[in-house]
Amino acid sequence: MRTTDFDFSLPDELIAQFPPSSRSSSRLLHLDGASGQLADRLFTDLPAYLRRGDVMVFNDTRVIKARLYGRKASGGQVELLIERVTGDHEALAFMRASHAPQPGSTLSVADVVTLTVLAREQDLYRLRFDGSASVLDVLEQYGALPLPPYIERAADSADDARYQTVYARHPGAVAAPTAGLHFDEAMLAQLDAMGVIRTHLTLHVGAGTFQPVRVDDLAEHTMHSERYTIPQATVDAIAQAKADGGRIVAVGTTSLRALEAAAQSGSLIAGEGETSIFITPGYRFKVVERLLTNFHLPKSTLVMLVSAFAGLDHIRHAYAHAVAERYRFFSYGDAMLIERNDHGI
Repeated sequence: MRTTDFDFSLPDELIAQFPPSSRSSSRLLHLDGASGQLADRLFTDLPAYLRRGDVMVFNDTRVIKARLYGRKASGGQVELLIERVTGDHEALAFMRASHAPQPGSTLSVADVVTLTVLAREQDLYRLRFDGSASVLDVLEQYGALPLPPYIERAADSADDARYQTVYARHPGAVAAPTAGLHFDEAMLAQLDAMGVIRTHLTLHVGAGTFQPVRVDDLAEHTMHSERYTIPQATVDAIAQAKADGGRIVAVGTTSLRALEAAAQSGSLIAGEGETSIFITPGYRFKVVERLLTNFHLPKSTLVMLVSAFAGLDHIRHAYAHAVAERYRFFSYGDAMLIERNDHGI
């Protein structure tokens, strides 16, 4: 397949620049992957599509303040976007600078924190945070929230709360698992009261999620890698639900990627892992039967993933409908609930 197969026209004004007035006040487009039928709903209607014994899998990663500003020893300015924290005092980062620093050179953040450039690894730099403060401590004190590149404004104090799920626990992501942004405590309590089973996994979303597909032949694309952890309790809940006729709902593409990556052997396996799974039409899903997700960028790996889940023709039709009906797109936008299509593209 070609990257151009996943292109569509999107007016700029439909790209949400701010979150909705409240978390659950967004809209919800329901897509039946088998038939292609669409239904315009509100996010507060989500419980109507669920029943007792269904399992919802949430990604409980926490977004870190991954953007840092500093300077080189020469005085030149640098901007860092931490892609991944690899240890208490080491991280991989994208860097903007007038001249690329060489391994062994140093950077200064806020004139008090020194970073040493250890190596360059393709588009990333491996950095050591010198001193006693950990990477996460430095980011919390001096970093800024890394809003996605299509949000054309600086992050403010409101984003510190709204670009974070209410159930975020484990710091490490540089982008939010945005399908989860729609849930407030009242919605979670309603699901609990219905007997819907809530489980969690952790996948730290990397900045690679925003990297464009630079080739037209999808077979030539190298997918970015992300680390995940799936607890045994989540595996057990999914196995029990499948035995009892419950349905598995991934809250977000990150939850889906982690589950499908951990089930490549044929059985879902608990534990930690690294995944660069690239899901495109023709992929056969092993775990997830329903996907709650936002609307994604044209020609992105995520629009390819949802096309695999619902069928390319159905996604094309759904996205055209969403544009015509003025749905809000991307991180702060509206949501889709997709029923899996098992009949190909």
